[in-house]
Amino acid sequence: MDTSIATNNRTLPVMEYFYTIQGEGFYQGQAAYFIRLGGCDVGCHWCDVKESWDADKHPKYDVADIVSQAAQFPGRIAVITGGEPLMHNLDALTSALHEAGFRTHIETSGSSPLSGSLDWITLSPKKFKAPLEEVNRAAHELKVVIFNKSDFAWAEKHAALASPGCKLYLQPEWSKAKEMTPLIVDYIKDHPQWQLSLQVHKYINVP
Repeated sequence: MDTSIATNNRTLPVMEYFYTIQGEGFYQGQAAYFIRLGGCDVGCHWCDVKESWDADKHPKYDVADIVSQAAQFPGRIAVITGGEPLMHNLDALTSALHEAGFRTHIETSGSSPLSGSLDWITLSPKKFKAPLEEVNRAAHELKVVIFNKSDFAWAEKHAALASPGCKLYLQPEWSKAKEMTPLIVDYIKDHPQWQLSLQVHKYINVP
């Protein structure tokens, strides 16, 4: 079923785009070009980019223009994020990024069907709208945001659904990092299949 909210997969609503380093997960510290698409139907109350939720508030860009802008920078990791990027059909965007020599990464809640050719899928499941089974199986990296103690059980539920090679990360929700990080450290010491992910970009004040 196509849940795309874009009228044409050659044009996509773009909230912002920027070149920085990946601040989280397996590729932390590596140069990456971020493409933040507008539109989200998950609605996390602690989301730090709520302005991305309404796709109609953001201009639509042609895929060729998106990729042309990205290609001006030397890094060749393109991270498609949101909002919830899988609300859009990503076939044209990922194909064009590959043609320009990029690795295609996505950060998603997994609540909409997969589209596009993706080299790295970071699944960050949300209780507000659970991920689809197909995304859980396809994820290369499971990154669970820990907002309260009950989120550890939520993390284990989705780890059990992931593929055997999936990387497992626990990440404190930013506003509660001081409180939750020590709990995550203790949890990882008892459950060493997990790793700690921190939003390093926020600590060093880069996008």
